[in-house]
Amino acid sequence: MSLNHLAEASGRPRPARRSLSRYRAASALAAAAFALAACGGGTDGGTDTAADGGEDAAAGYPEQDITFVVPFSAGGPTDTVTRLIAEPMAAELGASIIVQNVEGAGGTIAAGQVAGAEADGYTVLMHHIGMSTAPALYANLPYEPLEDFKPVGLVTEVPMTIIARKDFEPETLEELVTYLKANADDVTLANAGVGAASQLCGLLLQEAVGVKLTEVPYKGTGPALTDLVGGQVDLMCDQTTNTTGQIKGDEVKAYAVTTPERVESLPDLPTTEEAGLPELQVGVWHGLYVPADTPDAVVEKLTAALQKALEDDNVVSQLAELGAAPSSQEDATPEAHREQLASQIELWAPIIKDAGVVVQ
Repeated sequence: MSLNHLAEASGRPRPARRSLSRYRAASALAAAAFALAACGGGTDGGTDTAADGGEDAAAGYPEQDITFVVPFSAGGPTDTVTRLIAEPMAAELGASIIVQNVEGAGGTIAAGQVAGAEADGYTVLMHHIGMSTAPALYANLPYEPLEDFKPVGLVTEVPMTIIARKDFEPETLEELVTYLKANADDVTLANAGVGAASQLCGLLLQEAVGVKLTEVPYKGTGPALTDLVGGQVDLMCDQTTNTTGQIKGDEVKAYAVTTPERVESLPDLPTTEEAGLPELQVGVWHGLYVPADTPDAVVEKLTAALQKALEDDNVVSQLAELGAAPSSQEDATPEAHREQLASQIELWAPIIKDAGVVVQ
């Protein structure tokens, strides 16, 4: 089903959201303890620094390397987007940006680490749509997205593609739908783990077709896609930032892109609407976050650097090759990002509840 249709089916109206360009106690302590072990710092010190330093502490920012934490494996779509913007942001900020991949639990380990990190602007989280679905997916989430983070700005929204191993029998999306209805028990659907964009898209695909497939979770998109190319699994739904190369290289069979319009980098790939499955339309948005007590002046510097990076010619062209586009300057702001996050949390909660997917 499309997001609009799923929201209506849940009995709740779809919340208003910004239009993107082109498209607790114990738990909190657990997150802090993790961050202490992983980063060598304590949350108390970070909070005091942020609260006491204010704009004075931000005046010289940045004075050391900045770490961008990515919740998924290197080489995956979120990692690709992060590394793409890191270089121009580093140039604008005048400091090195180190990309750190912290995998596991659908991105919640990485998010928990950043939530408990020192709130000084030197630990930044890049996350996708999974930031808005985690509250519904995880029964004991060690952080609260809207309370434990400050959004920096939206980065991009990426279309999804429905792909299969090269020798999979159906040739078109229409044939795929018919095949899935007749052979659901025998079809394997790969994803990058609970909470990953590929898992969410897979849920929507199964809902739209009216089937239940055998899901095969991996620790990241990279290994999932490798097994799909190798023929170990049948089907996958993932972002163009990760699948465009395999599609162009004829390593996989591609059925459709999940956007209202075709993407420039894959002009021959029909949309789900064109291919007979208009209910399935979804994009995966990405954004940057810092711990909630980070001084506003630091956030402003990060936002300005992000906006500059999203106008970088190389970023624009590389995203275009991957079937995506940078967020507008209006959307690459804390205000727009927070509004998007809040509306998406409200949207996805009933959808995930109806699907019965909960991680204890």
